Amino acid sequence: MVRLPYLLTALFALVLATSSHAAGWQEHPEWGKVFADAHVHGTLLVYEEGSGTTHVFDAARARKPYIPASTFKIFNAMVAIDTGAVADEFDPIAWDGKVRSMGGKPMVEWNRANSLASGMRYSTVWLYQEVARRAGQQRMQSWVDKAGYGNRDIGGGIDRFWLDGALRISAEQQVAFLRRLADGTLPFSARAQEIARRITIYEAGTDYVLHAKTGWATHGAQNNADPAKADDIGWYVGWVEHGGKRWFFALNIDIAKPEDGGNRVAIARQILETMGAFGSR
Repeated sequence: MVRLPYLLTALFALVLATSSHAAGWQEHPEWGKVFADAHVHGTLLVYEEGSGTTHVFDAARARKPYIPASTFKIFNAMVAIDTGAVADEFDPIAWDGKVRSMGGKPMVEWNRANSLASGMRYSTVWLYQEVARRAGQQRMQSWVDKAGYGNRDIGGGIDRFWLDGALRISAEQQVAFLRRLADGTLPFSARAQEIARRITIYEAGTDYVLHAKTGWATHGAQNNADPAKADDIGWYVGWVEHGGKRWFFALNIDIAKPEDGGNRVAIARQILETMGAFGSR
């Protein structure tokens, strides 16, 4: 029989922890207009390092796990370096000769040799599938467990688990992972983390640097966990460095039609600009 004092103590601890967590999250319902203007549903979570505040639109969704799709390339690149799957970010892997197309047009950047660096820039799926196969199921699982990435489930095939397999991660977890990468505190080698930081530079201005990666998972992939969901899932995650401060962000949206996917970057950029991440407000 569980004693009442124990139950009261446990309940108090739970309430305190929940209140403490919620207190650090600042809701921004006004961000909803940016999503509405783009005609998409989604969430954006931003950790502002200077104030230590987590800003969020749709907190419930920010805690909901989704398949990471190509945002997993950031993690996969570090596994590739530390398992010796490639020598460095410029080590070329020969094209397999399969012509990939999108919208009926050949994907020129994919239909040639690629490296971790070019594969990150052009989101070359086959390149990152190959390095995952070279790392192997056992070593990949070990790294996912050590880093505590998402739900840690790599079921579905060594070259498919982040595309249409069992791996899931929330926007909240994405930001926590990126903060550790930026600080160099992940269990990977310092060299692997530095390489990951270099190849994720998405844009750089005179006084800012943007590290980022997009991702797009089909509804068929996400439906493994949520059969009622009909839309694709689009990601945009990363961080901005400016004026000695950093803003870490993770956005995901429902993609009902192809043109919705193009809104991922624009939505995040617009909101981050209002926060001063790219310069004066």
